[in-house]
Amino acid sequence: MGVFVFLPLVLPLTAWPVARLAEQRLHPRTATRLLTGVAGVMAVCSTVCLGLLMVVGTAQLPGNPLPDGWSDPEVRAAVPYDEVAGKAAIPALLIVAAACGRTFWRHGRVRRRAHRALAGLPGTGVAVLPDEMPYAYALPGGARGRVVVTTALLSCLEPAERRALFAHERAHLAARHHRFLLVVQLAARANPFLRPLRTAVSYTAERWADEDAAHTVGDRRTVACAIGKAALVSRGTPAPTLAGFAAAGPVPRRVAALLGPAPVVRSWPSLFTAVGMAAWTAAVGTAVSAMSSANSAVTMVLILHAATPL
Repeated sequence: MGVFVFLPLVLPLTAWPVARLAEQRLHPRTATRLLTGVAGVMAVCSTVCLGLLMVVGTAQLPGNPLPDGWSDPEVRAAVPYDEVAGKAAIPALLIVAAACGRTFWRHGRVRRRAHRALAGLPGTGVAVLPDEMPYAYALPGGARGRVVVTTALLSCLEPAERRALFAHERAHLAARHHRFLLVVQLAARANPFLRPLRTAVSYTAERWADEDAAHTVGDRRTVACAIGKAALVSRGTPAPTLAGFAAAGPVPRRVAALLGPAPVVRSWPSLFTAVGMAAWTAAVGTAVSAMSSANSAVTMVLILHAATPL
C-alpha cells in the first residue's frame, strides 16, 4: 500500500487550476458538471483512505474491539508513519463525519421549514410571500419544486425583470442545481483542499441559470439588470445548498458575462488550451486518486483478512 494511501488526501490540489479557469473559459453547464464530478470523486477517495488509516490507528489503541491480529507489525508496516498517521486519522475522520452530517442535517432542516412555511399557500409553481425582506430562491421538492419570492423583491423589479427572475429560478429547479451544490458542500467538508471547487460551482451554477434565463426571456440585458437590482437589496438564500437569484457568486462578473456574447457550448475543452490542460490535469488527478484509494482498500482488506485469526 505504501504512500498510495496518502495520495488521495493531496491530489485535490491538481484541480485548483481548473476550478479557476473553468468558470471563465467553459460553458457554465459544462463547468458545473465537470467540477462537481471531480469534487465528488476526490472527496470519496480521500475519505476512504482516511478510513483505512483510522483502522490502523484504532488497532493500536488499548482496549479496542478490533481483532488482535490487526495490530500486528505486518499490518502496521503497510502504512508509512503508522504511529502518527494512523492515530491522527481517527479525529480527522470524526471531524469529517460530523461536518458532513451537519451539512446534511441543515440542508434537510431548511427544506422542511421552508415547505412548512408554504403549507397554507396555493400549490402552484410560484410561492409569493408577503415579506418585507427581499429574497428569492428555488425550493426543490415534489415533482417540480417551487420558486419562492417575496413581494418586497418583486416590487423592486420591472415586469420584464420579474420574468427573468422566474426563468432563472425555474432553471435552477429544472437542472436540479441543489444537488450539485450539496455535493460540493459535502466534498469541501470531506477535504479542505476541495474548497476552491465549491466556490467555483456556486458561481457556475448561477451562471448556468443566468444563461438559461437569458435564452428563455430572449434579452440578456434584462436578465443582467434584474440580477443587479436584486443584488442591491437581496439577503440571499436560507442555506448554501439552495440556489438563489443574486446571492451566490460575484454579481459584477455575472452581469458582465450577460452583457457580453453567449458562451460557446463545448463538451470537452481542447488539450492545447490553458483550460484544456487544467481539465486534463484534474481528470488525471481524479483517476490517480480513484486508483490509489482502490489499491489501498484492496491491499488493506487482504492484509486484514490474513491477520484475522480463524
